[in-house]
Amino acid sequence: MKLLLFAAVLFALSMPASAQRNVVQAVERDPIAESEAQHNLEVAKNYFLLKKAYKAVLERFEETFAAYPDFSRMDEFLYYAGMSSWYLSNNAGKQKVDMKIPDQAKKYEPEKLRVEAAAYLTQIGGKYPNSKFLADAKKALAKINARAATAQ
Repeated sequence: MKLLLFAAVLFALSMPASAQRNVVQAVERDPIAESEAQHNLEVAKNYFLLKKAYKAVLERFEETFAAYPDFSRMDEFLYYAGMSSWYLSNNAGKQKVDMKIPDQAKKYEPEKLRVEAAAYLTQIGGKYPNSKFLADAKKALAKINARAATAQ
């Protein structure tokens, strides 16, 4: 009996510990939704990098974030949205904000944009700690925080 118990323990110890591994559950993504979100990201990236159309980037981001919050490249989208908010808060880019138009004045108020920029960039570190955009996001956050500290 003891020999049988010893053999069972020995057998159990020799088995791979697959039940003990931390298995990361893969997120099942809808390929159509992923494709649409990918398209929006590419358009927004084009607006950001080539056209400096930061308002257009934010519109694409808001649309995509609402419809596809689990998009596989949301970290990249958060980075472009955060930087677009930051640049707009400094009146940069080719799309200027007309503060005489009430809707634009409310939506693109500089302090509100800085808060949104910090929120978007902070999410990268919180939700995507392995993102290739994290280092740049942290640098931008340092600038945003430095400006906020000098404004007080």
